[in-house]
Amino acid sequence: MTTFRAACVQLRSSDDVEENIRTASELIREAAGTGAQFVATPENTTLMAPDGGAKLEKSFPEEQDPALPRFRALAEELEIWLLIGSLAIKVSETKTANRSFLIDPKGKIAARYDKIFLFDVDLPSGETYRESNTVAGGSRAVAADLAWGRLGLSVCYDLRFPQLYRKLAQGGSSFLAVPSAFTETTGKSHWHVLLRARAIENGAFVIAPAQGGMHANGRQTYGHSLIVGPWGDILAEAGTEPCVITADIDPASVGIVRHRVPSVRHDCDFEGP
Repeated sequence: MTTFRAACVQLRSSDDVEENIRTASELIREAAGTGAQFVATPENTTLMAPDGGAKLEKSFPEEQDPALPRFRALAEELEIWLLIGSLAIKVSETKTANRSFLIDPKGKIAARYDKIFLFDVDLPSGETYRESNTVAGGSRAVAADLAWGRLGLSVCYDLRFPQLYRKLAQGGSSFLAVPSAFTETTGKSHWHVLLRARAIENGAFVIAPAQGGMHANGRQTYGHSLIVGPWGDILAEAGTEPCVITADIDPASVGIVRHRVPSVRHDCDFEGP
């Protein structure tokens, strides 16, 4: 397995789908220009709506989504693996799926993943989120083979559920993608800790592109896109502005770390308290 360059595109998406497609495309091009062969964008790449109802109004069924064919063409043109962290895909009259798309260098969709765990919470800051009101959760873990190894897919709030990543690691994933739009409140306390923990406990690279900064609708996201190595070391980190970060990835280091700390192989069933 050869080394490769991975990139995270950090965005500050708005509720203007066309503008978001243009901005994401420009930064994807910038990432490819650095030599990145795998490029990932955050959750809500093309639409950061003020609420679930507004998101539903501006969403499309997959076959009608305006962004997907353009991103597929871009991946083919640049000859890169492109992970679109998530698009809001309309799956019924009342709900969307928060869906990741992995696109191969020929522009074909190699994998789809619908976010499993939905963010329903009342924060001390006064912010309230009820993702389940307008989002249909997924029901299965998804991984796909890249040219350098297997990639396990997840989205944002999934990060808080370690059992998902253990299943992905035990299924052969060396790389774990966590495209996100963490809030400022939760991000500053938990983002780095959780991402490094998922990397360490699974001996895997974690690639986590994020939304960052104050959005037009007043929502503030944490930013700090990260690429973390299998020993838990931070290989690249963004601030809060839209940007590209890159890191060179050596897939062989996953095997080395998992040999030193073989916890992925040591899971067992046990009785509860």
